[in-house]
Amino acid sequence: MKNTFGSDLSLTIFGESHGRAIGAVLDGMAAGVPVDEAFLAACMDKRRARGDGLSTPRVEADTVQLLSGVMNGRTTGTAIALMIENTNTRSGDYAKTADLLRPGHADYTAYAKYHGFQDARGGGHFSGRVTAAFVAGGAIVLSALHRAGIDITTHIAECAGIADTRFAQDDAAQLAAQVEALASKPEGFAVLDETVEEPMKAAIRAAGAEGDSVGGMLETAILGLPAGIGEPYFDSVESEIAHLVFSVPAVKGIEFGTGFGFAGMRGSEANDAFRMTPEGAVVTATNHNAGINGGIANGMPVVFRTVVKPTPSIYKQQDTVDYLAKKDAQLSIQGRHDPCIVPRAAIVQTCAAALAVGDLLTARYGAAWMTHPTSFRKEDE
Repeated sequence: MKNTFGSDLSLTIFGESHGRAIGAVLDGMAAGVPVDEAFLAACMDKRRARGDGLSTPRVEADTVQLLSGVMNGRTTGTAIALMIENTNTRSGDYAKTADLLRPGHADYTAYAKYHGFQDARGGGHFSGRVTAAFVAGGAIVLSALHRAGIDITTHIAECAGIADTRFAQDDAAQLAAQVEALASKPEGFAVLDETVEEPMKAAIRAAGAEGDSVGGMLETAILGLPAGIGEPYFDSVESEIAHLVFSVPAVKGIEFGTGFGFAGMRGSEANDAFRMTPEGAVVTATNHNAGINGGIANGMPVVFRTVVKPTPSIYKQQDTVDYLAKKDAQLSIQGRHDPCIVPRAAIVQTCAAALAVGDLLTARYGAAWMTHPTSFRKEDE
């Protein structure tokens, strides 16, 4: 079982939904990098449940304890250990249905892999609760990326069939304005078009009231990524990002730029024509390829979308099997669950992308992008 991502900048996660704590170890950060604990707390708050009918009634403080690797507000250069205590668990909710496989969950595959030794309470290590560790480690990298001129943000592209405005992937100036607008939103419901917010929330609450759930799509933009990072094949920009994004529970698909829309296009439409700016920079007139050619960043914005399936924990009666009794059964799930995880997953996806980008940058520039955030790009000039 591997719980570590990254080669040059790595994140190891640990813990289970109903264990004493969850957490992460971030390794590879240079010494002397500022750690903004207020920003870290703000990112955690965007993922945190509020018990407002939009998320699980299980409300956790999600206070991050910095156990090592940070002193006087800066990294020491050693591993950064982060811990988040679980303080609001009700494991008894799962006792009566422990042997009933929950449809859409990892219960059966966990039995197949771990032979009954897995912690099944609240989904254990498979729970979305563990994504708090992604945010804890990713927020530190996200802050460092911002100082290096790289900004990443995510919005709810669609929820319960209601669509938000898409990122303007072909208009860099408009896209930058959209990213800035999202950065100014303090709370976790990230949409560009404010008129869709209440209909989305109403649809989530309606599904929850019926004991059901809804899914949606998330869209992420990465601005300021320097041309030249990434590798042609196995460590391409797409594969590194996709690797981490698919580690987020419930993400079932991803597309970059025009993505699956390429299927209906001709090459004359799909190709992004190059041009020179007055400053001598190479840019593209369109951005169908999401700032990536041959697995390597070309300097244009990276835009990708993911699809997030409806929360599998629903209160409707479902057909399943009793794994130990080896017979068909019916299941009515107990416990506290989200009617939709899309709003809370937005910051998780942002932090997952930050971790992937941080690893790619470190592979190319070493620690320079962290220690000299305003000058590391001069190596490419």
